[in-house]
Amino acid sequence: MIDILLIGLSWALILAGGFFTIVGAIGLVRMPDVYTRMHAASVTDTLGAGLLLLGFMLQAGPSLVLLKLVFLFVLFFFVSPVATHAVANAALHYGIKPQLAEDRRGRLDADTREPAAIEEELRIEAAQ
Repeated sequence: MIDILLIGLSWALILAGGFFTIVGAIGLVRMPDVYTRMHAASVTDTLGAGLLLLGFMLQAGPSLVLLKLVFLFVLFFFVSPVATHAVANAALHYGIKPQLAEDRRGRLDADTREPAAIEEELRIEAAQ
């Protein structure tokens, strides 16, 4: 009975990891600029590969293979986001600008009122 549950759970994790890997690959092709493509790639690395490795760990059982898969999981979990962050910083330092649908740089500067005044105005609008 436990074997059936472990096999089912491992296949669910493997299929979920495969799904996120495919979605990340599609996002890598469809996204418009470097930063959103890096986000798709980091989703593929962290979530897709992580779920695949968890599923493989359940399939491996207690063995040396499990220990190697745990090491790979920890390596992916910590190194992938750090590498994505480093590449994003390098792209920003190189001068590659993010492609935005709207310019959001001045949206916080436009409203110089106190937060309490903004909350009061929102309460009045909600009451109407």
